[in-house]
Amino acid sequence: MSGIIGHTLYAELALREVLRRKWPLAGKLQRHRSSFHAGAYLGSDIQVMPEAICVESGREVGFGTVPLARSPITGGPVKQFKLTTPTGLLSATQVHQHFYGRSHLLFGWTAADQSLRVPWDHLPDYCAAVLDDLQPNQERALAYTLGWVVHVVSDSLIKGQHAGLELHLLDGRYTVKNRPIQDLVSFHDVGIAELGLDWTRVMADLAATPVEEIQLHYMRCSSPRGNLAKLFPDGWQPAAESTLRAVLTENRRYVNHHADDELASLRLIDGECTPLLRERSGLTLAEMRAEAKRAGFREMLDRMTEQILVVFEALRQRCPKLNEAA
Repeated sequence: MSGIIGHTLYAELALREVLRRKWPLAGKLQRHRSSFHAGAYLGSDIQVMPEAICVESGREVGFGTVPLARSPITGGPVKQFKLTTPTGLLSATQVHQHFYGRSHLLFGWTAADQSLRVPWDHLPDYCAAVLDDLQPNQERALAYTLGWVVHVVSDSLIKGQHAGLELHLLDGRYTVKNRPIQDLVSFHDVGIAELGLDWTRVMADLAATPVEEIQLHYMRCSSPRGNLAKLFPDGWQPAAESTLRAVLTENRRYVNHHADDELASLRLIDGECTPLLRERSGLTLAEMRAEAKRAGFREMLDRMTEQILVVFEALRQRCPKLNEAA
């Protein structure tokens, strides 16, 4: 799925299950729902920035590391966008190279940093250490951190980095052709029809959340401290802190534009999806829904939710603060 739709939906489904189980942390997640959503997206996807600048209009275009040959505004030339940081100008691809593995933990590392990868069976220990390093009154940051956990687990499953989630939708598990199907069904049939989400409001609230200091900590781009530094002493880069701050600030700025683009692409026109999504998938909306039903996509979302809650339960066993009354 597109990150912002897919991961926000995963967070909502996880929250519904936490509420159903009446876990004490449900109240914290409800009070800071927008930060929970933000952690589930911006807590990991640090490439939320333009890909290019339209030469003729001067406007920012594209998204992250997705190549863009021509301007979607004029059809004319583009030049690569570069973010100003304390350590120089960085493209989205360079930001990805520097930081992506640090937020996704299991994958996305450069070849030189593969030794820092956190194995799946160590993931609860890593995330629990991060949660333990929060102060008791940092409720909003706790919700954000649990959102980040949602992203790490769900991305690892949907992208096949960890076994446990099978899906063959059109041409595979997670492909350029099937992502429009995942997005449209998630947005309309699950998000709106089933969960009653006001996506415009959800996206606006997500974008308005502040940068959380805990993200610098769990990405090991601050001075080593606490339980996380004791259990995972390698890979800390405090010199990268100011650069990462610039990146996270840019993520908050550009996510508004990105969300608007995604919402526009998912709107229906006379009951049909946009021509761009039909072109990408090769299917009409009715055909997409039929393919999603055939592939058991909705059931896959339930399995995804179950796996997220398995990790949440492991964290509850390790972190007494998650079991304290809200």
